[in-house]
Amino acid sequence: MNKQDKIYVAGHRGLVGSAIVKALEKSGYTNICTRTHQELDLTNQKSVIDFFETEKPDYVFLAAAKVGGILANNEYPAEFIHQNLAIQTNVIHEAYRSGVKRLLFLGSSCIYPKECPQPIKEEYLLTGPLEATNRSYALAKIAGIEMCWSYNRQYKTNYLSVMPTNLYGPGDNYDLEKSHVLPALIRKMHEAKVCNEQQVVIWGTGKPKREFLYNQDMAEACVYLMSMDDEKYSAFLGDESAPLVNVGVGEDLTIAELAQTVASVVGFKGELVYDTTKPDGTMQKLLDVSKINQLGWKANIDLKTGINNAYQAWLAER
Repeated sequence: MNKQDKIYVAGHRGLVGSAIVKALEKSGYTNICTRTHQELDLTNQKSVIDFFETEKPDYVFLAAAKVGGILANNEYPAEFIHQNLAIQTNVIHEAYRSGVKRLLFLGSSCIYPKECPQPIKEEYLLTGPLEATNRSYALAKIAGIEMCWSYNRQYKTNYLSVMPTNLYGPGDNYDLEKSHVLPALIRKMHEAKVCNEQQVVIWGTGKPKREFLYNQDMAEACVYLMSMDDEKYSAFLGDESAPLVNVGVGEDLTIAELAQTVASVVGFKGELVYDTTKPDGTMQKLLDVSKINQLGWKANIDLKTGINNAYQAWLAER
């Protein structure tokens, strides 16, 4: 990417999209194109067609998606599959029609089978059943990967898919019914501390292990991949395997360990109680990040620092 190329960041107000805009600006890119949902409904095909015909971006970061935690995925599976399929289909197809040079599609680690060898390699995609609680979202993301792969094979496009591990950071969603585990824990711990409550209830047994990546690290990985030279970039785009790269930190911890870390950062001194009637989800989802590490990129922000940054940002927004 040249510094003056027009770069469209879809979903620029979201957890990853907002961080991508910051990472691009930090790297000196000056022609960044964004639209709010009110300005451009990505599920509306005609609106997306008009946008690409008018703006003609050179590069696209597709970070727009309907996202949520276990509860939201369980309660609204139709919305998750419909909205994500619509967004992906419209943006990827119009990127092709308008001649976009490169597109980066952001997926999710939930695309991998529920019972997967650890750490999870990119080639484990479609080798077993998915976790039932977020299957509709996972299938939508798998369809996005397949669409990128198909367009690369048929139309010789340069579309790459990145699979981040669990993300967190400034700009996260702290709605207890719709958020992921880490922001939910931050909010629960903070409110319990403020109200002098003696305990915080946490869903599940606390035994599942999860990996967490700070959103700014994720954004910088995305910019790093999109700005690679042609030889390195094209190595991901062969016909024989999906154009797929895992992005993570390469280590995980239990939900119980995570809860203790959040309590330490927030300053909650009470008891942590585990509600074992609630689902645990997949027991472990650790990504194999050797592919992106070998390219020269590694995460920089340690978990405790990242949680503190996220907590302070949330407090400032309240």
